[in-house]
Amino acid sequence: PGARGWAAAAAGQRALSSAYTFDIPVEYKGHNIDVPEQKTEATKEQLMQYHRNMYTMRRMEITADNEYKARNIRGFCHLYDGQEAVAQGIQAALTNDDDWITTYRCHGAALMRGATVQEIFEELFGFRGGIAAGKGGSMHMYNKEKNFYGGAAIVGAQVPIGAGLGFFHKYKRKNDEPMNVSIVMYGDGSANQGQCWEAANMAGLWKIPVIFCCENNEYGMGTAVNRSSYITEYYKQGNKIPGIFIDGMDV
Repeated sequence: PGARGWAAAAAGQRALSSAYTFDIPVEYKGHNIDVPEQKTEATKEQLMQYHRNMYTMRRMEITADNEYKARNIRGFCHLYDGQEAVAQGIQAALTNDDDWITTYRCHGAALMRGATVQEIFEELFGFRGGIAAGKGGSMHMYNKEKNFYGGAAIVGAQVPIGAGLGFFHKYKRKNDEPMNVSIVMYGDGSANQGQCWEAANMAGLWKIPVIFCCENNEYGMGTAVNRSSYITEYYKQGNKIPGIFIDGMDV
């Protein structure tokens, strides 16, 4: 019986750690780049962790919504529910040595970069135990130890900062050693900000290791993309910079 139990446990462990292949149903679209294959691999352990993280994000945001409506959270409260797969996918693809800066919808990214649900809520309530000591609130959560540079309250203001973080990695690089990157998030509502275009131009000119990630939910506040943007295929906005369209609902 002991041998059979050990064999069953070993088989179960192999099943958890074995990678499985999944089709990507929504087709990638590329701009100045070859698109990846429409398949990916993941283990059961990875998928279960992704699910736990995204479920935690959703429950956290629904609770924050209720607390805000009950007037227990004062000031602003910008929620991230519905976009959980984006934050989880980014964290799975990068490491904590890569820099991450995002919009004022920063709760999900903060959770992915090491903040606890407790710390996030204490920040929302203005308590000292918050991720920014209760001084930042919903829009300003940071974790320097995990290279998370928080949310920016000004629309699009984080984009040139993200380019600067990428420049730091290039500046500190020695010889041909591998470089870390920065990723900067922005929404369709800020895609036509002048500072976004200027940052992209400088990044292309100086070959800065930065990823510009546009979370396009098709509405900037209440304005539809076709009313605010002449180019609605935002992955093509970088001109000569390669871009790729990815389904943000599929982790």
